Amino acid sequence: MFEWSEEHRMIRDAVREFVDKEVRPHRDELEHGDMAPYDLLRKLYRTFGMDQMAAASFDRRLAAEEASAGEGSAGEGSAGASRASSDDEGDGGGRSSGFTMLPIIELCKCSPGMVTAMGVSVGLTAAAINAKGTVAQKRRWARDLLTMEKIGAWAITEPSSGSDAFGSMLSTARRDGDEYLLNGSKTFITNGPYADTIVFICKLDEGNPPAERKVVQFVLDSGMAGLEQSKPLRKMGLHSSPTGMLFLDDVRVGRDRLLGESEDAFTGRQGREASKATFVMERSGVAAMALGMIERCLELSVRYAKERVQFGKPIGEFQLIQLKLAKMEVARLNVENLVFRYLESSAAGVPMTLAEASAMKLYAAQAATEAALEAVQLFGGNGYMAEYEVEQIARDAKVLQIYAGTDEIQVTHIARHLLA
Repeated sequence: MFEWSEEHRMIRDAVREFVDKEVRPHRDELEHGDMAPYDLLRKLYRTFGMDQMAAASFDRRLAAEEASAGEGSAGEGSAGASRASSDDEGDGGGRSSGFTMLPIIELCKCSPGMVTAMGVSVGLTAAAINAKGTVAQKRRWARDLLTMEKIGAWAITEPSSGSDAFGSMLSTARRDGDEYLLNGSKTFITNGPYADTIVFICKLDEGNPPAERKVVQFVLDSGMAGLEQSKPLRKMGLHSSPTGMLFLDDVRVGRDRLLGESEDAFTGRQGREASKATFVMERSGVAAMALGMIERCLELSVRYAKERVQFGKPIGEFQLIQLKLAKMEVARLNVENLVFRYLESSAAGVPMTLAEASAMKLYAAQAATEAALEAVQLFGGNGYMAEYEVEQIARDAKVLQIYAGTDEIQVTHIARHLLA
């Protein structure tokens, strides 16, 4: 059975102390949009040496990939990179993944949006470049994202699309000599207003019908001619994660910005497998976020149930209040076990299937939302007030059922697997 090791607990306590000292005092500023999260995230990275570890790990992988590519084919280069990545895991993927999960869990007890901002930059954006980029592209963009020296955005969603991101995609790349002209708009883009590096996903317009067009990805830098990054959008929750729109009007790029420098990099089995791996990573992260939110709800609710007196006794002595606390504890245990299962599979080198990751995300997101609403109800009128944290958690938790694939999309992936 997996459980947090002594080393894990030491890291957890250190991160918890950092959050209480450095993040919690700024919760109102983050919540009201008066403060972007990036300086705090960079301080987190520096404090725990995460930037140096990321840089060293990246350098080793890239050196191994270059050495392997020099010995043989590009395929051997990829294998070399995979071996290097495995070597960097140290004594097991579960241990390494555990150290990744702990900051997510602890940050989500205070400011879940910071996790989203960090995850999209370090995770989705850097992962897209590392998965399909050339060595030169990885060196040019990925390293600075992994160390958080620069902020990244992964731009796929469009105003006319949502769950059908590829089918409804209207953004295009059109060849113009040896270059491309990019046009289109993207919305709900995490880090969009402040991103230094943007992975822009679109379709190659060769005069053919949209349904037949290849999906291609380009890496853009802020400030490029024709690229506009909107101000942060106003949202229901997750205010510490800036979200915006991107507008591209004839943005001219060279082939050096086409990921993989190939128009076929994202077609076929490899492209599909890379997409699945991204979804698994993203959805497992949502489970860790949910765990942090549930733990905070339970912590605040237990304290309040002991302190709040009604009808001459603490409300924790009433059975209906006890039921709410018990339901939160059951949710906490279940989501924690799902996170542990992910860590165990990582340690064993057996990645979760897309259906398993979807099931984990579906349950964890619903459990976090229900726990947060129970906490608001337990606090009564106080729970509806902004000064009490459960109000924020309830708003923040809801998005877990929407982003990284809605609940309905998770159901579809699970059912397809069962019926296959």
